[in-house]
Amino acid sequence: MKKLVVLLSVFLFSAAVYAQTGKVYDNLSLPSKILKGDRKYAVYLPPDYETSQRSYPVLYLLHGAGDDQTGWVQFGEVLHITDKSINEGTATPMIIVMPDANTGQRGYFNDLKNDWRYEDFFFDEFMPFIENKYRIKKEKRSRAVAGLSMGGGGSCMYALHHPELFSSACPLSAYIGPLTLADMKAGMERNNQKGTEAEIEAYFKKHNAINLINDIKDDNKKAVRWYIDCGDDDFLYEGNALVHIAMKKKEIPHEFRVRDGAHSWTYWRTALPTVLTFVSEAFHQY
Repeated sequence: MKKLVVLLSVFLFSAAVYAQTGKVYDNLSLPSKILKGDRKYAVYLPPDYETSQRSYPVLYLLHGAGDDQTGWVQFGEVLHITDKSINEGTATPMIIVMPDANTGQRGYFNDLKNDWRYEDFFFDEFMPFIENKYRIKKEKRSRAVAGLSMGGGGSCMYALHHPELFSSACPLSAYIGPLTLADMKAGMERNNQKGTEAEIEAYFKKHNAINLINDIKDDNKKAVRWYIDCGDDDFLYEGNALVHIAMKKKEIPHEFRVRDGAHSWTYWRTALPTVLTFVSEAFHQY
């Protein structure tokens, strides 16, 4: 009888642990007037979302070029990794939102002529929709942004454009934009894009991380908590290193990690637990 009670206790405990899983929905959508069509997104809801009435902090997690809103779900194993981090106590329960930036036109920004306005969509339509649909805390301290590669650049630029909205930003292997104005012009020529000298220069200044970092005012240096991570074999190492150097010179507090690895999901999966812990520190009022 005693053995049976022990086995039953182990079974119930195992069932309780197993039950502590979140849920991912990766084929959701919302209508967009700005982009003139429906836009897809994926969302991770923490284990106790359906059984509680509480509101949660939110992490906007951006995919890279060639992926869509399912990238972090399928290849990044966001469900397994986030569940594990929450259950082990290294991350607080949070909602993770993954938008699609690979439909219609690839990327997280408005284009040069403002014909395609993805960044406007993100801040004017997507974020308000998400934060009204789900039980999300709507203050800066409870909002973070992260991403990889193209999405690393998106997360970097979004936090630099709107430091009043995000407590933390975690660019991973980030494409930080053309490093020089000449690089931008060459890229536009390759893609058959046209613009005046003034338009191109203004666009470069708004979408070059180094330029934006150098323009940060002294009283805004600590507005965002930064975690920057890039592998030592990553082809985007130069831009990430230059961001670190610019922040160092500007005396902007940040964490910069160079680990063994390349531009791969193997690398980003190992980065995600640290990102979850890092953003949780602000969510917990570090």
